[in-house]
Amino acid sequence: MAIILGIDPGSRITGFGIINTVGQRVEYITSGCIRTGKGELPERLKCIHESISELIEIHCPQQFAIEQVFMGRNADSALKLGQARGVAILSATLHDLPVAEYSPRTIKQSVVGTGAADKEQVQHMVQRLLKLPGLPQADAADALAIALCHAQTQASLISRAGLHTYRRGRASF
Repeated sequence: MAIILGIDPGSRITGFGIINTVGQRVEYITSGCIRTGKGELPERLKCIHESISELIEIHCPQQFAIEQVFMGRNADSALKLGQARGVAILSATLHDLPVAEYSPRTIKQSVVGTGAADKEQVQHMVQRLLKLPGLPQADAADALAIALCHAQTQASLISRAGLHTYRRGRASF
């Protein structure tokens, strides 16, 4: 059993998704968006830190996964995204969580089957994989996709190592 917190960073909207993996099964816990408003960047970063810290304290995840920065056309936006990402990673490390990073293409590939998937395809597959009653909001769906990608990567690594089970930090061959 591992609770995974996935984060889709953004300076105005940061998506979060929390899942629980039990063997091969994945269970939805919660998801949503941290909306920082229109204030100055330092205040928005503080909001991201406080919100992620609160999520960690409430849900006690054992693992943390986040999307890597991609370079867009606007350098200023990329810098703000990088700062939001840094604050999210800091929040995780202050709570002693291991941090895993995945590229947008890897996340889409693991959830949808193609690295060129659009947001609607990601939302649809997240809804199906987690058996949600409706489509999650786009940023929350991205965060859940990040958590699912991490769960799949961890399961694949355990399988490749020839482990039958992995419980409480102990491997069984």
